[in-house]
Amino acid sequence: MITRLNNSLNNLVNNQSASGIAIFLAVLAAMIWANSPFQGSYQDFIHTEISIGVGSFSLSETLLLWVNDGLMAIFFLQVGLELKREIIGGKLSSFRKAILPIGAAIGGMVVPAAIYLIFNFNAATEHGWGIPMATDIAFAIGVLSLLGDRVPAGLKVFLVALAIVDDLGAVLIIAIFYTSGISYVDLLHGVLFILLLVGGNYIGVRKAWFYALIGIGGVWLAFFFSGVHPTIAGILTAFTIPGRVKIKEEDYLKNLQKLHLKFLETKAIKGNFISEEQLGILEEIKQKSDDAETPLQKIEHHLAPIVGFFILPIFALVNTGIHIHGDIIEILSHPVSMGITFGLLVGKFTGILGAGWLLVKLGLAELQQEVSWRHISGVAMIAGIGFTMSLFITELAFQKEEYTFIAKLTILFASVLAGVIGVIILRQSGKTAQVIN
Repeated sequence: MITRLNNSLNNLVNNQSASGIAIFLAVLAAMIWANSPFQGSYQDFIHTEISIGVGSFSLSETLLLWVNDGLMAIFFLQVGLELKREIIGGKLSSFRKAILPIGAAIGGMVVPAAIYLIFNFNAATEHGWGIPMATDIAFAIGVLSLLGDRVPAGLKVFLVALAIVDDLGAVLIIAIFYTSGISYVDLLHGVLFILLLVGGNYIGVRKAWFYALIGIGGVWLAFFFSGVHPTIAGILTAFTIPGRVKIKEEDYLKNLQKLHLKFLETKAIKGNFISEEQLGILEEIKQKSDDAETPLQKIEHHLAPIVGFFILPIFALVNTGIHIHGDIIEILSHPVSMGITFGLLVGKFTGILGAGWLLVKLGLAELQQEVSWRHISGVAMIAGIGFTMSLFITELAFQKEEYTFIAKLTILFASVLAGVIGVIILRQSGKTAQVIN
């Protein structure tokens, strides 16, 4: 009974669709709270001052800023780890594997930005062009997972790879276009800490605490004071974490077999305890098993539930408590709203589908077995679920509260619509591949 319960909990924690549900519940809670008679307490909550210090050094920020600047750096750390793993030996490890999702992701970023600028060119709201470029990986995969075996496995592979590239694109956009007032001295300090992490990787340091201590205490703080958004520190730190095993699989298995036989040959103490010799053998097995894992995968595995069930839900809770007021028709017809809506719904769809079709037509890429163009169409629409990253870029793009309000409300509206339309397309597509020339 206990084993079954543990297995169920593990499956839940490692299930990305469950993470999407947790985020959705956080959004629902935030919207109800912000539109209830207790809306004032919501504002007090997100603007609560929190101080963290050691000795005479102290940082004091609101809860909202700690979440957006601090906890989201951990989210980007996980994104960086996933991206590095895919480049080393996954979906992006070869040109043939990578070209379709990379090309589709680029198309799905460029076209939405262009559409947004059509509605906001030379306006005070022009700086929001990055908002409709993003895809929320947790929500998008969660929506796709709801369809179960109605869609081929290769489609999820395509969406995951596309969303990872999309996230990297968002990071680069934030670093280049949404950063101002740079302190180059602090930025240099950050670079030096990154080089220290690279050196640790090179000489074989595999302890997670080393990368966590320097990544948070060095890189993150340096970027925080430099003016470059500190979440960039997360993805840069991720690329320094070792993605190699210390012991090869065949050597690990040989060692394991020897230690297993040695354990059986030793005499055990009667009762619940084992001998000191057996204890030593078990510790050696643990060490060998640790050497057979990459620090990258180990950290990524432990971060996944923290990010999926704590960081992203709390990000949603403090960023989506939108007090709905004013004329909804007027709001949704505002240039910001039009740019985001058409960017996420039309731009993402045409950008991803168009770029993907062009790459296949040129012979540079090919669709996976059982994946049809209708499947790609459904995923291209689901990729219009901007949510987390779109909300994040909104906070960086706009200083005026009116524009932030319009953008956030529109992101919620357009993301829900993109998910619903995407599911309808995929439900009608079936699993049979269709060839379209």
